[in-house]
Amino acid sequence: MTARIAPAIAPFSEEVQAWLDRTMPAGEAPLALFTTLARDERLFKKIFAGGLIDRGHLTLRQREIVIARTTALCHSEYEWGVYVSFFANRVGLNEEQLGSLVHGDAEDTCWNAGERVLIRMCDELHRTCSVSDQLWTELRAEHSEQAMLELLMLAGFYRTISYLTNALELPLEAFGARFPPKNM
Repeated sequence: MTARIAPAIAPFSEEVQAWLDRTMPAGEAPLALFTTLARDERLFKKIFAGGLIDRGHLTLRQREIVIARTTALCHSEYEWGVYVSFFANRVGLNEEQLGSLVHGDAEDTCWNAGERVLIRMCDELHRTCSVSDQLWTELRAEHSEQAMLELLMLAGFYRTISYLTNALELPLEAFGARFPPKNM
């Protein structure tokens, strides 16, 4: 598959290259998403300025569950695969859980109660673009106001990233995980 907009080719501006160097693991080529956005330095900076990959109000596992579920709901195998490849092992997501994030639901037995609430939040945001009062109350029982803002921003940001990766028809990264088969 060929992307609808070709990625920019190095050399990049000093500022873009600095972002890429900080973002990518040593020795890894920049992601196609990043080099495509680098075609417009202003937009590139805006996406990176909106990123939520710093140490925030969530655990790394909570963050990755929200990202993986949101990108799976949006059918962004590109972004899902990148995150799973970089973070699934680090946060202890096993094959059953990865399959559930793509094909299952919050009631799957592989999740604990707190994780079920996060998955329900992703599902409800995806369906309704909001969170019901009941679910809000359940989330607030476990998360601060700051964490709630971060959860909403995280899901929305990765919905935007999914729009980009899908509409640009970015080819999957060679190292990226693929969606598991439905029968897992």
